[in-house]
Amino acid sequence: MDPEQSEKHGQPEALDQGIQVDDEKRAQPTNGSSCSSSTGSDDARNKTEAGAIDELENIAEVCEGEAEENDSPGVVSCVLSRITSRSTTVDPGPPPDGGWRAWSQCIAVHFIISNSWGFINSFGTWQSYYVTLLPERTAFEISMIGSLTVFLLFFIGTFTGRLTDAGYFRQCYVIGSIFQIGGIICTSFCTKYWQFILAQGLCIGIGNGFLFCPSLALVSTYFLKRRAIAIGISAAGGVTGGVIFPVMARQLLPKIGFPWTIRAIALVQLVCLAISNILAKPRIKPRIQGPIIETQAFRELEYTSYAVAAFLFFWGVYFAFYYLAAFSRDGLPDPVSFTESLNLLLVLNGVGMVGRLAPNYFADRVGAVNIFIPVCAIAALLVFCWMAVTTVPGLYAWSVFYGVFSAGVQSLFPAALSFLTSDLRKLGVRMGMVFTIVSFAVLTGPPIAGAIIDRTGSYRAAQAFSGSSLALGSVFLFVSKVVRMRKLGQGWTGKV
Repeated sequence: MDPEQSEKHGQPEALDQGIQVDDEKRAQPTNGSSCSSSTGSDDARNKTEAGAIDELENIAEVCEGEAEENDSPGVVSCVLSRITSRSTTVDPGPPPDGGWRAWSQCIAVHFIISNSWGFINSFGTWQSYYVTLLPERTAFEISMIGSLTVFLLFFIGTFTGRLTDAGYFRQCYVIGSIFQIGGIICTSFCTKYWQFILAQGLCIGIGNGFLFCPSLALVSTYFLKRRAIAIGISAAGGVTGGVIFPVMARQLLPKIGFPWTIRAIALVQLVCLAISNILAKPRIKPRIQGPIIETQAFRELEYTSYAVAAFLFFWGVYFAFYYLAAFSRDGLPDPVSFTESLNLLLVLNGVGMVGRLAPNYFADRVGAVNIFIPVCAIAALLVFCWMAVTTVPGLYAWSVFYGVFSAGVQSLFPAALSFLTSDLRKLGVRMGMVFTIVSFAVLTGPPIAGAIIDRTGSYRAAQAFSGSSLALGSVFLFVSKVVRMRKLGQGWTGKV
């Protein structure tokens, strides 16, 4: 390359060659080398240098063309940004799909989700308790405490997902743990509605947001063939916490009161988070450059349809978790006691272990989206069937079936999204974007249902709202499957 051309392409080429030549000089043997081996190594170095120079020339030509089109002189900065981008997105190789380190991530994320989603799934316990503690507040107002928690969990996912891609998983984890434990401890001192909003709604919600999305993105990078079952095992933490925390409330509330019950829960969560902090290890190299929002994703119809479907699913799926206990006490001809209403909530959460593992097991074999569609459709049908339940035994039976399929909706949601993402380095951003969309569904869904109950004095219209949301979401999910299937050139039986 002549001097004029070298000057035209800028300094990066010279700098790169200089650094490369210096490194090679340091690596050369000082004595005892044969003539033939020296010649062979020189040829290899010359080929390496020539390849690097050709690549830099190609980058410079592309950048020069872009500068001429945009009437911008920033050729050098363009070259440097492209070199930096390539160096910060090194492919670490295929996921291990097993082994201690990979499965230990499932254990870590299981504990994290037991603290976040497990506590959220237990909100029906607190909804029932706060109705008596704050009798002047309506069901709509009390449900806002739990809805704010879930809203922040998803909404903050946009930012924490990108921070995870950039290599800040550990910082997100520490911040989330502080807010999570601090919020629970502050809740133990609350006696007024606005205090619960700040402590349980705002503070715990921020903590969940810094923990949940990064942890799911983490476990997804360790698995490919077994990704769905790995996410299912991790998501089963919502069942673990959803059973443990209501049991603690049932046993401890009558004996030690609300403040110390909440502090006992804080201690359990502190131990779980400490174990997770030791086990969690990011695998993917940081992707330093990249947007918080990847607008290109919304140009993919399968992604956009999936985002709409996710919004509709989460608009309706948590209605039962918030209002089942209340329904058993004032929606049946023969109401049950407060303790027995918690038993129903335990059944609803406990059977979720099956719903989080079985669908994900089959999802690895036939495709997460292929399993997700019938699971969501059946969940919608079950909500409509709830309208016909008028007895306590019938409500227990309904809780078993809905607990299984609603858990399947929650666990397949992130698994299906990972199946629609080809580049795992973008998984955190894409997951965070959908989480933000979903956040507005969980913020408004339960309060809308509560407002319907307050206005009509009946649960029937609220049940119809929940079932319709799930049914319509199944339609959009089917659209996402069809688009992805055609893009991959697969038939109806293709793995999507």
